[in-house]
This record gives sequence, C-alpha cells and structure tokens, in this order.
Amino acid sequence: MCALLRELKPMRLKFWAIGIALMAAGGGCTTASKRTAVPVSAAEKAIDEAAIAALYERIGESTSSFQGGLELMRAGSPRNGRERLGQALESLETAAGDCARTPGCENQRFVAAFTVLIRLQGVAAGWEQLDDEAPSALISEAEQAPALPASSSNASRGSAPLLRDRDLRKLIVLNEPVRAAIEDWLTWMRPQLIETWVNYGYLRAQMAPAYERAGLPEALLFGFLAKESAGRVHSFSRAGAAGPLQFMPDTAKRFGLGSINGRDGRMDPAAAVQANVAYMEEQLRAFDNNLELSLAAYNSGESRMRRLAKQYPGKGFWSDRIYFALPPETRDYVPKVLAAAYLFLHPQEYGLSFPTIDPRVGNLALLSDLSLGELAMCLGQEQRAEGWFRTLRNLNPQLASDQRLPAGSRVRVPQGLLAVYAERCRSPEQLAKFAKLQDARHPEGPTQVGYAVRRGDTLHAIARRSRCSNVDEIGRLNGLKGPRYTLRVGQQIRLPTCS
Repeated sequence: MCALLRELKPMRLKFWAIGIALMAAGGGCTTASKRTAVPVSAAEKAIDEAAIAALYERIGESTSSFQGGLELMRAGSPRNGRERLGQALESLETAAGDCARTPGCENQRFVAAFTVLIRLQGVAAGWEQLDDEAPSALISEAEQAPALPASSSNASRGSAPLLRDRDLRKLIVLNEPVRAAIEDWLTWMRPQLIETWVNYGYLRAQMAPAYERAGLPEALLFGFLAKESAGRVHSFSRAGAAGPLQFMPDTAKRFGLGSINGRDGRMDPAAAVQANVAYMEEQLRAFDNNLELSLAAYNSGESRMRRLAKQYPGKGFWSDRIYFALPPETRDYVPKVLAAAYLFLHPQEYGLSFPTIDPRVGNLALLSDLSLGELAMCLGQEQRAEGWFRTLRNLNPQLASDQRLPAGSRVRVPQGLLAVYAERCRSPEQLAKFAKLQDARHPEGPTQVGYAVRRGDTLHAIARRSRCSNVDEIGRLNGLKGPRYTLRVGQQIRLPTCS
C-alpha cells in the first residue's frame, strides 16, 4: 500500500484522500512489529454482512462512475467528464472511510479498486485536450499508440516481451501441447487469429498502455484476446463471461468492472484490460511468477489452482499431477494462449503474415440520424472486404448497433473512414434504404415459447440468443429477480419471440 501511495505524487487527479482512508483501514505504513494491539470488545467484533456487502457494492458503483467520466471525455466532453471523475473519487473515499470503521470489511478490495483508478486516470490524459464543441462535422482524433508492424519480418512487437524481467520468448516452452496449439492456430483457427490481429489493431491504443505500464508483455495480451474473444468487445460465453477478456460477473465486480451508465463495464476495452492486469499481477504473485499456473487460474479459477499448487508444491502446470487434475478446457486454454503469444512474437518462423492496418482512430460527427448498423452499411467494403460493422461496434461499445443516433452525435471510427463517410453517406435516398433494412422485422409468430434451462445457461446468454427480448423482460415474465436472475438446470421458463 505504501508503494502505491508513493506513486500518487505525480498524478494529476487527487487520490490522496482515498489513500489516507485506505491507510486507516489497513493500519498505515508501519510494520507489524510496531503496531500496538488494541483490545476489541465483543460488540465491536460483531460483523454486519449486509453492511459489508453494501460497501463492496459501492466499489463497483464508484469505479463504474469513474469509467463513465472517462467515456464522457472520450466522447468530447472533458468538463463533464472531469466532474464525473471527481464525484466517483469522492464516493470511493467515503466508502473507504466507512470500510475502516466497519468490522470485517476487507480494505484490500478498496486497494485493488484504487489501483484500477490510478491506472485508468492515465487513459484520460489522451482525451483531456478535446474541446467540448466540435469545430466541424469531421473531427480528427488520431490516437498516439505506435502502429502495429506492417510486416511479419519484425520479430519484436510493441513493448519489450518481458515477464518479470524474463524474456517471454524463452519462457514459452515449445512442448507438445504448445506445438499442437500452434498447429491449430495456423490451420482451422487461422481466421480467428487474423481477426484478433485486426480487432486488436484498432483497440491497441486503449489496451496496450496498461500492459506497458505494468511491465507485462504485449504478446500475452494478444494471446488472451485471441483465445478469449478474437478481440470482439461484445463477446459472451455460455457460462456468463463477457467482454474482450471474458470476465465472469463476480470477478468483474471484484476488480471494479461494474455498470457504466447502465451498460456492462466488461465491454469497455480500457477498463477490462486494467482488470486483466490487476488479476494477472495478483496471480503471478501467488504462483511465484509462474506464467502457466497464472493462466490456468484465469481460466479455471484461482481457488482451484491454489489448492493444487498447495497439494503439489514445486510442481508446474505441465506436471502430470496438476495437468491431468484440470478440466480439458483449461488443458487446452493455457497452450492456446501461449501459442498465440509466440506467433505474435515469431510469425516469420511459420510463414505467418498479419495484414497491414492503419490503427489511427478519429471522431466522426454524424450529419444525419444514423445507427452503427446503418453506418456500416453505407461505408460498405471500402478498404476492407469484410466490412466495418465489427470495428464500429468495438470502438463504440456503449452503443447498441441499432440505436439510431441524432445528427451531431459523435462516433469513433478508423481515421481512414472519415473521408469515406463524407463521400458515401450523404445521399438521403441511400440512407433511407438502409433505414428500411434496419427497421425490417421477421413475421411475428407466437408471443411466447417455452425453454428448458441447460447447464451453463445464464439469463443474459438466453436473452442474447432469443434476439427478441432482454434480460429484464424475461425476468419479469418468469418472476426472476435481478441482478443475478438465478436459474437451475431443467427449469422451464417462458421467452418472448418475434418469429
């Protein structure tokens, strides 16, 4: 905690008050031998679980509010954004102070949230200079992250490939599982690998700096994205994980990924990567910088991995004792992440060529009412055969694809599309055609259908597959209470349907 407080001095945002509250909760920066034990009465020892839970909930609310402030700054409203940041910090300060006075409250949770906010404030620096008022319809906002290499002949990519001062290229052992994973990436999974490269190229300015600040290798981040989501921001798993780095709800809350202006914070690339960094740093400390065990904890859960590590001290992930005690998914996950990271560093070894992209991003002020889906249709396949829908969704995670935005709204797009928009997306007749396509609906059938809950189902996943409703509506229809909407295998529920 003391080292963390020493980092605060150069920070422009004022975190000192929260730091003091956290020191009070944790006993300050003195050593254990210097602390004096204070007798605690039985009444003081009583733990109010509900009060503690409410305090932990305020961590998520404060962090979400902070991220909402960043979103305002990114959208071109720095004044409002800074006000939101200040309110979020004040709320976290108050909660930290309450934690210090509440028996049983774990101040380390506030330390983790505090760390996330310190790192997130660095993200704001890039948006702080944006004007509140746009001088023109097309606003250039080229992000300053270094471009991804254009040629696969470059062996070193991005930040130094080090993990705790050890060369990641030497840490990745090309054993049989990793070689098999490389073969998968270069054959049937090659399209996913290339898609990851393209998606990451446009998200890199938001995500790579967090790894660089933490001293983690960028190749590892690429490996995570390739295996978890292919760099798709709006990615969901059957188990309920979501976002580009696939956080489960409870883990997301633990690392400050709550709701941001009513949307899932796991979909925010900058916030998600901060949580990923915090989680990996925690696991690397727990497993003495063992990368494979830390990756296994990310996929399989840290509790299981710590039990195995304690049961088999000194054994690594590849030992029979640990490897075969893990589920097949984790035995596949770890080598896949390592293999993708290795290919990021050494594409030339296997004749792999990543496409060249221009990762610069700009702010586009819409000249007419338009949704992201309509914008993708009018941009067509200009400069990219597969179109721009996924990229537009990734760069604007707070927007639904069919949400029609009023003229003057700002949308983040690849820099090269600013001129394309001015040329192709002004015809009222053409835009009217796209509007009709978006508003078209399949013929209506029964208003409800029955569904039997299967293992791994979550209400969010069911709502996403049904396409005709949302979680709240299905919850109300079946008497399920949020935010967890608990389901059991075999449970019969009713789903609204549009076809």
